[in-house]
Amino acid sequence: MKTVIPCKISYSKTDKCWYVESPGFYDGYITYGDSLDEAKNMAVEATRGLLESYLEHGDKVTIPKTVKGRGWHNIEVEPGLAFALWLRNTRLSHNMSLADIAEKMGVKHNVYQKLENPKTANPTLKTLKKLELIFGEELLAI
Repeated sequence: MKTVIPCKISYSKTDKCWYVESPGFYDGYITYGDSLDEAKNMAVEATRGLLESYLEHGDKVTIPKTVKGRGWHNIEVEPGLAFALWLRNTRLSHNMSLADIAEKMGVKHNVYQKLENPKTANPTLKTLKKLELIFGEELLAI
């Protein structure tokens, strides 16, 4: 499961820096760097912070489709955060509460809740298989 956020990175001759924005992801998302590499690293940090904030507040996140073209870079979301985002969005799209899915999985509410937290999510293969059955989506090709 790979999640990327498309970002437009452009050089400003006036400010002598690289600006990063992500239209379609979050209005007002902007960061910069003195070099292209620094701008990409800053985009990773800004993206992580924004996505963690969404998860902390229980919001559903819309991940825009990747964009190809001059100046566009896809900022990869780290796997633990990508999994937590996928799980939260999938649960919400199925109109399920935390309690609903915990019951379907046969676990306590707080055990399931840890799966939606990128700091504590560490699902086993057995857990991933249960999620596949509940959501009707294939996660593992084994």
